[in-house]
Amino acid sequence: MKTSTTSASALATAPVGPSLVEDAHGALTKSFEQFCLMAGIESLTQMMNEDVARLAGDRYEHCSDKPGYRWGHTKSQAGFHGGKVEVNRPRVRSKATGKEMSLPSWEEISAGGYLDQWAVNLMVMNMATRKFDRAVRLPEAGVSAEAGSGLSKSAVSRRFKALTQAKLDEWMASDLSELDLVAIQIDGLHLDDHLLMLGAVGIEASGQKHPLGVVEGATENAATVQALLDNLIERGVDPEGCYLFIVDGAKALSKALRRTFGADIPIQRCQVHKARNITDRLAPKHHAAVRRALKQVWEMDDAEKAERLIRNLARRFEQEAPDVSRSILEGLDEILTVVRLGLPLELRRSLASTNIIESMNSVIRQVCRNVKRWRNAKMALRWTAAGMFEAKKGFRRLKAYKQLPILKQALLDHRQNGQLDQVKDAA
Repeated sequence: MKTSTTSASALATAPVGPSLVEDAHGALTKSFEQFCLMAGIESLTQMMNEDVARLAGDRYEHCSDKPGYRWGHTKSQAGFHGGKVEVNRPRVRSKATGKEMSLPSWEEISAGGYLDQWAVNLMVMNMATRKFDRAVRLPEAGVSAEAGSGLSKSAVSRRFKALTQAKLDEWMASDLSELDLVAIQIDGLHLDDHLLMLGAVGIEASGQKHPLGVVEGATENAATVQALLDNLIERGVDPEGCYLFIVDGAKALSKALRRTFGADIPIQRCQVHKARNITDRLAPKHHAAVRRALKQVWEMDDAEKAERLIRNLARRFEQEAPDVSRSILEGLDEILTVVRLGLPLELRRSLASTNIIESMNSVIRQVCRNVKRWRNAKMALRWTAAGMFEAKKGFRRLKAYKQLPILKQALLDHRQNGQLDQVKDAA
């Protein structure tokens, strides 16, 4: 079993020498951070000396019962404040093999630190890599960003790349079967003309929101959507389960969802997108009236009456704007899904649009705004995942989370009714 190498005596006896006290006091008058650094390095030195004494005995002492012997010192680097600082490390070689023996205290120090986290945290806040050293070090503070301190733009970029790739791989292989999902929002984000990130956000019955996954593609075609759905199913989303899917209206999305989760799966088309698509094609003089009519439709509890109002709205523009009239009726069966499920108005307002995933996409754009050129899809996936992790920090429970049990029961009833209809058709 691994033993702790943090010696209480080392910490207690580190600042005992007169010169050390004077140096530490001088550092304290300049900077408390520099004082902590000097005291920490001295404590680490004391801990390593204790490890050396345990492995090779005291200096100038011949210990036949010890497994190693002293082998001088070397310059090494330990993580500190987003970069590295130089440490004079003692060395021990094994009497049996002649190879260098590791010092437990140094192994713990060198394996620890937050270098990668520093890089990721500042880069998702749009800190340029070339300014990273100025963000974490001040030359006048006595711990400057010297060459080899791990603060160059290439070193920071490597650390960001390594950690984000590791987190992406872990996340895209994580188990989703423990999540009690009732709703899933899917939407795409164009990073450039030929690169699209298709992501999914899940909502649990408790109201908690979770980024579920992301795949790359050129467009929101059926193949890209299917790749995302296949990944979710492999990680534990039940293809036989009944979820409310909220999408922006892309036909490929609905097609892939019905093929994967069943023809009767409830799909809600984003009402915000629908209203925007209609008003954008009409003259400004009609905008206010159309918005009022659509708001009245969205807030109705009777799906049949709401559908009649939409058809009446479409008839108003049959002569003046026939294409817009057809657009109003397009996807009518998916516009009022939350009404047909019998959900309360407050819950419908939360689930009738893709606002949740749109908000996440906004954070991703903010995180990625310093990227001027996407070298490949792998780079885009890492940055998109970093943006999704950043957005997750700001996720709050769904406003109408107390009404989500109503949705869960409505989904069960919907699936049972669908199965009964299949039995009747078969009979």
